[in-house]
Amino acid sequence: YPSGNLAIMVVHKKKCRVCIVQEDKPSYAEIQAIFQSDGRSTCYYPTGTVWIYMNIQGGQYLDQAGSRVRRWTWPKSVVTPGPHVPLRPIFISLNQHVGVRILGQDKIVVSFLAMGRQAKFNVGTKVQVSSVNQLPPPAPLSEDELLLLAFRVRILRLFDRLRGCLNFPSSEQWDKLKPPAYLITQTLKILQLCTSSNISDELCSSIRAIINA
Repeated sequence: YPSGNLAIMVVHKKKCRVCIVQEDKPSYAEIQAIFQSDGRSTCYYPTGTVWIYMNIQGGQYLDQAGSRVRRWTWPKSVVTPGPHVPLRPIFISLNQHVGVRILGQDKIVVSFLAMGRQAKFNVGTKVQVSSVNQLPPPAPLSEDELLLLAFRVRILRLFDRLRGCLNFPSSEQWDKLKPPAYLITQTLKILQLCTSSNISDELCSSIRAIINA
């Protein structure tokens, strides 16, 4: 950056390449985006929440509340049930100097502009699999990650409840208000993860209590 702080790092380790974008801070700089040559990439809002997530199948664009704005699949990426959803070009600005343009699986560009000069990094990759059976198994979530997800949903539900109370001051309306569909979906997903993960019954009960409190 013009400040002298490190903006972008590209690291090679064996056959893997990783590109990391950091915020403009001299120390304790947060990661704003990470792109991996295995097809996995994530961009973050300044608040730290996920903005864009991509893998070998496709990607999804989220708003700051965690709701999915849109999703897409890469052409010929993997045989999955359901219709193919094409990508519409995406451009986002991580900060005033770094932008990301997504035009395709192998056409993802990180651009850096400062002091009248520009640098571009093509961080796209062409990783394909021919069938679902060849997909790598998803990494199991840790107990801490499951608890964080539960607290996140609980906080979002409290905020939604607060908005409802402000919009409908009469207490008679409060019990009739239902959480939005995306929160119901996230709640069900967490409960499914508790069932499929190797965690204790006590922890599973705690997570249920956090969500349903």
